[in-house]
Amino acid sequence: MTDGANAQEPRPDTPAFFAWRDPAPNAPAVSVVAPMFNESGGAAELVGEIAAALDGVEHEIVIVDDASTDDTAATLANMSAPVLRVLRHGTNAGQSRALRTGVLAARGDIVVTLDGDGQNNPADIPALLEKLRAGPAPLAMVAGERANRQDAAAKKWASRLANGVRKRLLRDGADDTGCGLKAFYREAFLRLPFFDHMHRYLPALMRREGYAVAFVPVAHRPRAHGRSKYTNIGRLLVAIRDLTGVLWLLGRSQSPGEIRELDR
Repeated sequence: MTDGANAQEPRPDTPAFFAWRDPAPNAPAVSVVAPMFNESGGAAELVGEIAAALDGVEHEIVIVDDASTDDTAATLANMSAPVLRVLRHGTNAGQSRALRTGVLAARGDIVVTLDGDGQNNPADIPALLEKLRAGPAPLAMVAGERANRQDAAAKKWASRLANGVRKRLLRDGADDTGCGLKAFYREAFLRLPFFDHMHRYLPALMRREGYAVAFVPVAHRPRAHGRSKYTNIGRLLVAIRDLTGVLWLLGRSQSPGEIRELDR
């Protein structure tokens, strides 16, 4: 039995809709999570850019090495960055699993994700954080949408087609779910159903749980190191299967409305 006078109060810096979250001790304000697979050429530079973008903000950087076969893990392990944490998968499990590994390990209430290939610019992170913190509830995620994409024409064409079909079917309001740069409350992410490639459907999944999602334009840079892990044909085949699954999830969801604990 719960005494209403002794019920746990939300932290002043935590949205009321996450009132049941117990804060981690000595937690940073922000956890930045970046999955990497064979990105040794740009790993150290990206970590440095993230740290510079969050100068003055209590943060940690969580890099998830998805079983790279190059020197990514060694490069990161040898860096002298106190805020850096490096997790390594024993088996290559893909971007969505790497993101989830990082979010589960994150100690901050707010998580920022970005691609490990360096094409997302960490300098855009403060704008996403500002918009997320400004609320109002139930805003739980701010997603970047790439302006002036620096990809090959075929890749941009395939992306526009896929985004158009997804937006029409899911009605998620997103023009570019493929952008890895996102800021969200950790608790919200962990309430979502997990499946491979879920990172491309986060706006729809967030809205399924009753959260609001906002979008901001962000920069996009040419790939300076490594090579893309996806092909247009491979992405198309996976997208058809995933869209079917997400449509099923949306159709099987019912909202409980406001949830509150009664004083007793």
